[in-house]
Amino acid sequence: MKRRTKIVVLGSALLLTAGAASAATASDAPRERATASDAPRQREAAALTGTAKLYRSAGDDITFSFDAHLAAKDKADPSKATGTFAFSHYLNGEGARAEVKVDCLLTGGKVAVVSGVVTESDLPGAEGKRVGVTVHDLGRHDRLGYSWASTGSPVDTKELPKCVSSAPFEKVAKGTGDFTVVPWQPDF
Repeated sequence: MKRRTKIVVLGSALLLTAGAASAATASDAPRERATASDAPRQREAAALTGTAKLYRSAGDDITFSFDAHLAAKDKADPSKATGTFAFSHYLNGEGARAEVKVDCLLTGGKVAVVSGVVTESDLPGAEGKRVGVTVHDLGRHDRLGYSWASTGSPVDTKELPKCVSSAPFEKVAKGTGDFTVVPWQPDF
């Protein structure tokens, strides 16, 4: 046998012996109980997180923040999403804010549509209304749209279904977009 072949054969034999010894040792060792921290972490089915201010040339102060998640176990039902999002719109010291409990989250690629019911707001008539927001995660140039784009106010939106919003037509202000979208991958 040539020297090179002997080295490869010897190396292979050593690896096989080491593998067999490890397997025997592992099977002979007493089994420990697995804990939740030992289980492999499963990727959540979808998510939308982050905060940004919208760009408005008139100087409006408009902010959106998201913390919405769809657990892996709920992958087949986007209406089991959990979390919250908030938005505010002020100009010259006047405006309103709202906090929303998430009731649906759909994502595809870098686009997310999230909806929820307003739980707290200083905009009269907004509490109890469903609103939806669309985010396009484009890195430093994120975009955003919202369900009340055509009505002018969340209060004027009638019976909005879950996970409905408008195209992401608004630009975020430079340096503020940090949205992160985890794409939904349903089993079809």
